[in-house]
Amino acid sequence: MFNNETDITKNIRVIEFLKSELLTTVASLYQVLLKGTKVTQEIIVDILANLILVTYLLGKRLGVAFSVIDTKIQDKIRIGMLEDHETEKWYGDLSDLSDYLKKNKK
Repeated sequence: MFNNETDITKNIRVIEFLKSELLTTVASLYQVLLKGTKVTQEIIVDILANLILVTYLLGKRLGVAFSVIDTKIQDKIRIGMLEDHETEKWYGDLSDLSDYLKKNKK
């Protein structure tokens, strides 16, 4: 019984940590984007990668499999393409992302 309670408590703490990490990373992105041209692309890539990583880990702690998140992303891409989302209409970003994900799917 004690071990099960410890696991639940530990999971709650990890979830709270990941939520905090997510907010901190989003705040970092806003701060970096405010600086404009003084920021290197490496810093932006690092922040964006951290956002994706933390999101996957938070999903896992909340009981959502990585594959379910991937499937939902692909669904959202398809919907955005069908609904002519602005980034798709102007730049073809959703099509590019869809092609990238299909190419790199293992």
